[in-house]
Amino acid sequence: MRCEEARPLIDGYLDGELDLERNLDLERHLEACADCAPVRQRAIELRSAIRESVPYFRAPRSLEQRVRANIRPSTRAKRGANVLWWQWLGAAAAVLLVLFAVLRLGTGWRDSTQEQLVAQEVVAGHIRSLMANHLADVASTDQHTVKPWFDGKLDFAPPVKDLAADGFPLRGGRLDYLGGRAVAALAYEHGQHPIDLFVWPERGAQPTPPVTTRHGYNVVQWTADGMALTAVSDLERDELEDFARLWQKAP
Repeated sequence: MRCEEARPLIDGYLDGELDLERNLDLERHLEACADCAPVRQRAIELRSAIRESVPYFRAPRSLEQRVRANIRPSTRAKRGANVLWWQWLGAAAAVLLVLFAVLRLGTGWRDSTQEQLVAQEVVAGHIRSLMANHLADVASTDQHTVKPWFDGKLDFAPPVKDLAADGFPLRGGRLDYLGGRAVAALAYEHGQHPIDLFVWPERGAQPTPPVTTRHGYNVVQWTADGMALTAVSDLERDELEDFARLWQKAP
């Protein structure tokens, strides 16, 4: 894929609108192209800035009622009725257009929030690891082997937990690259279904949200103890939610 083909696709990629094949082609190009990667990063930063700074306003019910009342054609003046109707229709359309823009900037962008962008990237990373048969740089079921392996390779220490007793054994870990930075990817398994758990530093605390689905893979995201965590797998939704809950409770 060339730069002139890649750049028009970046917004669609960030919005999750590309098919899987084109998504992977673009991912490979962005990883290798020093010119296009900053374009993606600027688009991500713009979306984050809009989401964080633009207020959300819900249109009051009274406004809808006034608009509906004003666009009713007069029954007293037949000759001017059509003109009046189109005038009010144009005004109503303008009002609705403004409201739509405000709502999109305030909350409609949730389809393209940072969480959605992260989900898009982790699914692509998970698919790449499966296609290359490379789920782990360090293959081990021992958390005390996997955790030290990241020393010196990342600027943070990812938490590593063993859930073998709960049916989710650790299989190892590797380095991955998401959102313009290196992250830890911990490999787990459940019934021969691989699970990738991506970990990187992030402030705040957020309980486990409902599972979302992208390109046939389920994704669950949460933050805890200064870390953002995102698990992705082809497991059933309830099984992936179980994994997330067990991981949070494990010491």
